[in-house]
Amino acid sequence: MTEEEEGAEEQQRFSYRQRLKAAVHYTVGCLCEEVALDKDMQFSKQTIAAISEVTFRQCENFARDLEMFARHAKRSTINTEDVKLLARRSHSLLKYITEKNEDIAQLNLERKAKKKKKLEDENRNSMESAEAGVEESEN
Repeated sequence: MTEEEEGAEEQQRFSYRQRLKAAVHYTVGCLCEEVALDKDMQFSKQTIAAISEVTFRQCENFARDLEMFARHAKRSTINTEDVKLLARRSHSLLKYITEKNEDIAQLNLERKAKKKKKLEDENRNSMESAEAGVEESEN
């Protein structure tokens, strides 16, 4: 890779990081607004910026930890077990993640069952249509 290509790639990473930071800042601002209305209080711009920065850094730490958990398990993909491992110190968060994971697994099983039934019905219908066509041609 040439020096120019490396510079362009670095610039793209920086731009992406800045867009992510802006999105986090916007979201934190919205959440602070909601809390301010609910609790009848105000948040300064500096407070919102500080919360945003801490949140962004914590997300970076989470991403690195998740990547390391998957790599330690000799996987290139992060899965729900990695997320549960990350959340292990917060019992309420771990419980919530586990429940959501079970809900998703149940939905996936139901979808698979519906899909399988639909395929079986379609196969049965096509077989019946083919048999009816054979009977008509015999008459």
